[in-house]
Amino acid sequence: MAIYAIGDLQGCYDAFTCLLQKLHFNPDRDQLWLAGDLVNRGPQSLRTLQHCYDLRDNVVAVLGNHDLHMLAVMEGCLSPKRKDTFQDILNAPQRHKLAQWLHQCPLMHENEDWVLCHAGIYPGWDLATARRCAREVEAVLANPQERQVFFTHMYGNEPAHWDESLQGPDRWRTITNFFTRMRLVDDAGNMDFKFKEALTDAPEGFSPWFAWHNRVPLEKKILFGHWAALEGNTHCDDAIGLDTGCVWGNQLSAYCLETGRWTRCKCQH
Repeated sequence: MAIYAIGDLQGCYDAFTCLLQKLHFNPDRDQLWLAGDLVNRGPQSLRTLQHCYDLRDNVVAVLGNHDLHMLAVMEGCLSPKRKDTFQDILNAPQRHKLAQWLHQCPLMHENEDWVLCHAGIYPGWDLATARRCAREVEAVLANPQERQVFFTHMYGNEPAHWDESLQGPDRWRTITNFFTRMRLVDDAGNMDFKFKEALTDAPEGFSPWFAWHNRVPLEKKILFGHWAALEGNTHCDDAIGLDTGCVWGNQLSAYCLETGRWTRCKCQH
């Protein structure tokens, strides 16, 4: 058995199936850990999501910001954006089945040695806090009434830092932003939501969450996506970036948890 962690698919179906072929992926023995953002921006969101669903017995997919955005649109809580490319899912007869599966996907997944999430883990959290906070929002998403409230108030950049006393939509939004949108934090631990570029261009006073000066050490290594400009290079031993910019014409990458080997496939649109 092998576990392969794969970066943001974002509707790049051809690259996804090409990568699985290169991996000689065997659904009878192997498992895929998908770092979220299964849909949007790429050309084939429906085929990509359907393929993940078909492999669901061998797939663990954490939710990314694009997945949550699409779910909010499907719930009627938000309007589509001009650049969205998941209309094929909205029009599909199986859309409710696919949405139901996504609603059950976690924000964070772990085994004995590894943690998977879309954007990262807030550097002021220990693993127990991260686990507890992830379960809170996952429970909201599993509740049809509560997730309507969640999706309606999901977008926003405030609060930008963690406060255990937060409640309701503000608390859910902050937790979700940590897991699905975070890249840089300042010295006080406040998130920045504008910067998407390479680390060499990071503004003064900000650092990537995985290199924050007061980061709480975790007893497991973290796998994450979301930050294509890193091209997988974190220069950090316990945080591995999986997003290598497939949807932007670069590569889709898989990291084998057992061997530490990378397998890559050039994205073809």
